[in-house]
Amino acid sequence: MGDFFAELKRRHIYRVAAAYAVVAWVLLQLVNNVAPVLDLPVWVARAFLLLFVVGFPITLLIAWMRELAPADSATGRAAAGKLDWVLVGAIAVVIGLVSYQQFTPAPGSTTAQQQQQANGVPAQLKPGGISIAVLPFANLSGDSTQEFFSDGMSEEITAALAKVPSVRMVGRSSAFQFKGQSRDLRAIGQALGANYLIDGSVRKAGDQVRITAQLVQADNGVSIWTNSYDRELKNIFATQSDIAEAIAAALRVPLGLKQGESLVSNRTNDLESYQQYLRAKALYRARAIGGAIALLGPVVARDPSFAPAWALLARIHNLEPIFGAEARIRNVDEARRIVQIAISKAEAAAREAIRLDPRNADGYGALAGVQRSRGNWSAADDLYKQAMALDANEPDNLNGYGSILANVGRLKESLRLRQQLRDLEPFVPIYNIFTSLIMQVAGQRRETIVVLEAVPADPVLNFVRNAALAQAYAGDGQFAKAADTLLISAAENQETRRAVEDAARLLRQAPKKVSSPQTLPVFESDLNFVYAYIGALDRVLDYSEREVEIGFVGLNAIRLWLPEYAPLRKTDRFKAYVRKIHLVDYWRARGWPDLCRPVGADDFVCD
Repeated sequence: MGDFFAELKRRHIYRVAAAYAVVAWVLLQLVNNVAPVLDLPVWVARAFLLLFVVGFPITLLIAWMRELAPADSATGRAAAGKLDWVLVGAIAVVIGLVSYQQFTPAPGSTTAQQQQQANGVPAQLKPGGISIAVLPFANLSGDSTQEFFSDGMSEEITAALAKVPSVRMVGRSSAFQFKGQSRDLRAIGQALGANYLIDGSVRKAGDQVRITAQLVQADNGVSIWTNSYDRELKNIFATQSDIAEAIAAALRVPLGLKQGESLVSNRTNDLESYQQYLRAKALYRARAIGGAIALLGPVVARDPSFAPAWALLARIHNLEPIFGAEARIRNVDEARRIVQIAISKAEAAAREAIRLDPRNADGYGALAGVQRSRGNWSAADDLYKQAMALDANEPDNLNGYGSILANVGRLKESLRLRQQLRDLEPFVPIYNIFTSLIMQVAGQRRETIVVLEAVPADPVLNFVRNAALAQAYAGDGQFAKAADTLLISAAENQETRRAVEDAARLLRQAPKKVSSPQTLPVFESDLNFVYAYIGALDRVLDYSEREVEIGFVGLNAIRLWLPEYAPLRKTDRFKAYVRKIHLVDYWRARGWPDLCRPVGADDFVCD
C-alpha cells in the first residue's frame, strides 16, 4: 500500500482530485444561482451534479494513465509547489464557505433570540425575530381562471411556514394588496413588517405544475434561496412541504415538528376537491358567501375526511347571519329559521374539522364564532384561546377574539389585540373596519377617521365601511359629512337605499332632537347609530333586541360601549338586554368589564 500511495503522489493524483473538487464546487454554485434567473427546470442542476460525480473517477483514471507529472527540473518543481499552495488555499476557502453556510446563524436566529425566550418572551413577538410575508405568486398559466390556484399556493405555503415555531408569518391576507403591482420589495417589506419576503410564480398545465419560489431579504432585495419545482399535480402537497422545509433550512431554523408530523397535512387525495377548496377560499376572502358554500358542499361530500374544507365551511356559515340578506327579513320567525340553520351548520362543520384534526386552529376559531352567536361567551373565550395556542398569529382568530372582547366590554384588552392584528395585517379592509369600531368605543374619533378613510373601495364592504365612517364623523360633530358619506354607499336593495336616505336626512338635522322618536324609520345595525344624535337614544337597542329574538348575538353589541351611549347604559332596558345575551353571567364568572361593576348581590351599574 505504501508503494501505491507513493505512486499516487508521483502521478499527482491528489493534486488532480483537489483541483477537480474546487472547480466542480464553483461550477455548481454558478449553476444554482443562474438557473432560477433563466427559469431553468430543477433537473438542470441535478444533471450537473450527477455529471460531476460520474466525472470524478473518470478524471482520476485519465490522470493515472497519462502520468501528469511536470518536468523534473527546479523550475518544474517550483511551479508544482506553487500550484500545491494554490490548491490548498482554494480548498481552505471552499471548506470555510461551506462551514459558514452550515453553522452561521441566520439573521434573527442568534443567541439574542434564545435569550429572549429564556426571559419568557415569545421570540416571534420580538423585533429581531424572523418575520416572513408570502407575496401572491404570479399566475403564469396563461389562463386567468387559474388565478385561484396561484393565490392558493401562496396561502398554503404561508400556512405551512406558520407551523415553524421560530418564524412569524405576517401579511397573510394583506400581502394580496400588492398583487399585480410593480414591486419595490424593500417598501413592501417595510409596509408589512417583514424582514424576509417569499416571491414566486405558478405555471399549471393539465396535470403538470411548475412552482418557482425565492426567499428574499427585504431590506436589500438580495435573494437568499431560490428553486423551481416541476411536479405532477398529484404531488402538490409534497411540493408545498418541500418549499416550506427548504425555506426553513435556508434560514437555519428548526421545523419544530414532532415524530410523524408534517408541515402540510390533512389534505385530500381528490385533486378536483382540492382545487374547488382553493376557489372557495378566494370567495371567502371576498365575502362572496353563497358561491363559497356552493363549492364547499360537494367537496366535503366527496371527501368527508378533508378537515380544512370543513373548517372553511364552518367559517362561511358563521358569516351568513352577518352578511346574508336573508337574515334581515322582517318576519322574525322566518329570520330565526334561516339564522338557526346557518349556525347549526357552522357548528356541525366546525366540530367535524376538530374531530378530523384536533390541531386545526381554524376549526376552534369557527366553533368559537358559533358560541359567540349563541351568547356562550365563556365557551367562545376558551375556544379562541385554544385556537391561538395552536397558531398565535392566525388573523381570522385574532379578529374574532378581539371583537368578542369588545362585545363583552373588555375594551382595553380588545384594543391591544386589535393593534397586534393591525401589525400583522395592516391592509385587510374588514379587519380595519372592525378595529375602527373599537377605536371609536375608546373615544379615538380622529384616529378612527384616518383608518377608515384609508380603506379602499370594495363592492362587498362599501356599505359597512361608509356607515362606520359616517358614525365616526357624527361622533366628531361633522353631521353633514356623515350624511354625505352615507349617500355614496351602494345599497343592496331598494329598502336599504331608502333607509340610507332617511338616515342621511336625519343626520343633516342633528343635533336637533326629533319630536316623536317612535315614529322614526327602522334602522338596522350599521345605521342605528343615527338615533343617538337626534334625541332617540333608546331606539339604538331595537335591532339588538331583534337579534335576540331570532336567536343570534351579532357584533352590534360593540356599539353599545360608545361614549355617547353612556346614558343608555344606565337604563333598565340596557340591563335587561345584557342579561338576555348572558353577559352578566360571563362577567360574574370571568370578571367585570372596564365600564361596569357589581352592586349588591344581584345588580350592577355601567358607566
